[in-house]
Parts: sequence; structure tokens; C-alpha cells
Amino acid sequence: MAANKIVSLRGWQLGGRNPFFLIAGPCVIESEQHCLEMAIQLKQIASDLEVHFIFKASYDKANRTSIRSYRGPGLEDGLKILKRVREDLDIPVLSDVHSVEEVNRAAEVLDVLQIPAFLSRQTDLILAAAATGKILNIKKGQFLAPWDVKHVVEKVQQVDGPAQVLVTERGTSFGYNNLVVDFKSLPIIRSLGVPVVFDAAHSVQLPGGSGGWSGGQSEFIPHLARAAVAVGIDGIFVEVHDQPEKALSDGTSALPIDLLKGILSDLQRIDRLVKPGLEISGSEVCDD
Repeated sequence: MAANKIVSLRGWQLGGRNPFFLIAGPCVIESEQHCLEMAIQLKQIASDLEVHFIFKASYDKANRTSIRSYRGPGLEDGLKILKRVREDLDIPVLSDVHSVEEVNRAAEVLDVLQIPAFLSRQTDLILAAAATGKILNIKKGQFLAPWDVKHVVEKVQQVDGPAQVLVTERGTSFGYNNLVVDFKSLPIIRSLGVPVVFDAAHSVQLPGGSGGWSGGQSEFIPHLARAAVAVGIDGIFVEVHDQPEKALSDGTSALPIDLLKGILSDLQRIDRLVKPGLEISGSEVCDD
């Protein structure tokens, strides 16, 4: 399989043997003020540690357990807020796209278009997102084997022009209302020639585990993040909140923001140990 490719964003080099980058933010846009406050804090943390940082917040959480769950401000209002984060704070931004119809509008603002895990096999959506020329972050479906991700990547590669794609591992369904991470998946996916991101927040989620909403075990985020970086990844994804107990979405699987800097510092030390000797060769596990 191809060597791990480099994705370029704002002059940054993401992937290969470069230090890991960070995708972080609240699960959903709760308000313009809250979004800006979180982005300011996260930018400062990333700057202090010299970590490349992409701000994440969803303008619409379409895949919710209950019809009563908060979804966000919607496409137009949400993009206005993310545009302000991007321009006022000079931070690249990422959000989910759920339909072909919203892709071009979202691409006017977003630096990275994210394909949600439940939609990772939606061919038309992936092709439309790839056609924008923006970086794609494809969340691996909870139902997908890591070697089957190659078919998803091949869809992106059908679009004319250079394809820039990240693949994010976020756990695999393990019985009812639970997820488990198979850390073998990280080098397997990375061997497809794409930078791999580990989602330490959704991997501790308990989907639908609290009845009308998803539960989570955020206390395990640091442990899984350290394990993923030790395996060798290109980026870490974590949803954070200043008051997780009051978050409007996925608060139980959000990391308290005041813990983030210490965890990232730990991850940097592991990353420095792993990257010099990192060699990924997955042809034995990925060939048909």
C-alpha cells in the first residue's frame, strides 16, 4: 500500500512523521459566546504547547438518540459563528456535513469537512464533499472493519484533483450501548496511505446508554489517548467543555477543558518517543 501521505493545512504538514495535531472543541455550538470562549481557551493551550490545532463544533447534530435532543443552531447560523471563530481568532474550523445539499455552503466557511461515522458509506455525500477540494475528515463507522476503510478512501480518490483525507477511528460497536477500541485498527488504516486520527471522546461514549441520550465514561479519555499515541497516530480528536455537566450534547464523554493541557503534554512526550522509529507497513493485513 502507499506510504502515509501528508495533508497540508495553512502551511502545516499533517501526517507522516510530523508531530500529532489536535482537533478539539465542544460537541455542538451552544451559543456564539460559548463557542468563542472555548476557541480562545483552546487556541491558547495549543499555542503554549506548539500543537497544530483545528477547532471543532457541530452546527447540526443530526444523528441524535432522541427527537428531544438539542441539535445546534443549524446550518446558516452555525456557519456564521464558525466563520467568526475562523476569521477573528485565525483558527481553522471543522464541522459535520450530513447531506449533499449543504456541502457547498459549508465549504465556503470550513477548512475541514467532517463525514459523520453513521454516514461514512454514503457515496454521494463523500463524492460531493471531496469535490469541494477541502480536506475531508471521515469518521470510521462503528460498523466498519478497519480494512474496509480502503473502499471509503477509494471513493474520495475518484474525484479529480488531489484528495486530502483524514480518517478518524472512534470505536467499534461492542454489544448494546457500548463501544470498544481495537488498537490494531490504527496501523491498519494508516497503511492505506492516509493520516489517522484517534477520537478519544467518542470512543468512551455509551450510545443510547442513558435511555433517551448517550452516556459516556470521560474518565478513560486520557488512558485511550495515551495508548493511541503510543501505537502511532497523526492526530488526536477530543471533545472538550468548560462545564461538561451542563453541556447540551455528549457532556458525559467530554473532557473538562482544564485537564487538556496536562494530557496533551503527556501525549507529546509519548509522540516524541514513537515517531523516530515508526514504520507502518500494512500490505499483509490490507491486501485482498
